[in-house]
Amino acid sequence: MPRRLRGALHRAAPALALYVAARLTGLALAALVSVWTKRPMWPRLGASWDSKWYMGIAQHGYGTVITAKTPGVSYNDMAFFPLYPALERAVTTVFPVGAVDAGLAAAWLSAGAAAVGIYAVGERLHGRGVGITLVLLWGLLPHAIVETMAYSESLMTALSAFSLYAVLTRRWLWAGSLALLAGLTRPNGLAVAAAVLATAALVLWRSRGARDDWRVWAGAALAPLGWAGYVAWVGLSSGSLLGYFDIQSNWGSRFDFGVSEFEFLKGVFTDRGTPAHLTYYMGAAVLLVALVALVLFALDRPPLPVLVYALVLVVIAFGGTKFYACKPRFLLPAFPLLLPAALALTRARPRTAAVLVSCVALISFVYGVHSLFYASTAP
Repeated sequence: MPRRLRGALHRAAPALALYVAARLTGLALAALVSVWTKRPMWPRLGASWDSKWYMGIAQHGYGTVITAKTPGVSYNDMAFFPLYPALERAVTTVFPVGAVDAGLAAAWLSAGAAAVGIYAVGERLHGRGVGITLVLLWGLLPHAIVETMAYSESLMTALSAFSLYAVLTRRWLWAGSLALLAGLTRPNGLAVAAAVLATAALVLWRSRGARDDWRVWAGAALAPLGWAGYVAWVGLSSGSLLGYFDIQSNWGSRFDFGVSEFEFLKGVFTDRGTPAHLTYYMGAAVLLVALVALVLFALDRPPLPVLVYALVLVVIAFGGTKFYACKPRFLLPAFPLLLPAALALTRARPRTAAVLVSCVALISFVYGVHSLFYASTAP
């Protein structure tokens, strides 16, 4: 193992250890509830909601379409990007494990990699203490249970974090390649491509020397290819240039610049037309906190790639229609929004920080159990 990589992993070890401890504690509580209620935990972690779709793609490829009872609504598996199910398929090909185990193995390895990448970005921007705290907070988000489910958010977060780190350290080919892979993972993987492109444009505008560096141009060219390539493939497969967006529309997901989001938030707080579920109240609270966090983050004048990445993720989450209870999950990759809180905790008194982290952990673990066993909507 190269000396530089060993050093990086050694510095990240405390952050990774705290992250693993946080998620194992959450899973232990879920296991206790599973035994107490006689509700199996493993299928809920690896074969529920979106996990079923990923499993189907991994086993059979694309081609599943389900017509809903609601007129004009149908569910096509091409709405799901291909990298995570490809990783699941690779695990089952190499190891003698079932589909559920493969999905969870891919998700857990991705979550561990994401923790290391998040630490690297936090350390680069504000030092080791903030990097460790940033990882811990990411592992204690209200929807952090998703990080240990067979979902693609952890994989996208890992790829995005390392791509951002590569941009910050001017490793353009790594930045573009990792952004390409992030764009093959989730629809909002476009955010990291936007970060790479914006930073490359700024560097090329400011530095005459950079214009002669082919790596800057190559990194910028690679960054959007994953997202754009999959969207183009779906368009060719469906016979329509806008085929991917038509499929999303049939799921009920469109981009309306936040109009429906505003109506949803208004409905939650006025109880008009919005189900009184804990998931909706928590979803609304997380979204509003995310807006405040974005403002605080921007006021700290962070580096351009990190700011663009967080901003695009928030815009996509708020601008999309439907799946309101899932919006906090869509923001899981937006770990830079946690930087203001991480900075505040590292500057606080140890006892104050311990109390605050304990409260956050309690909310995360309890809400994780609720999401896994009691919620009527996807986490």
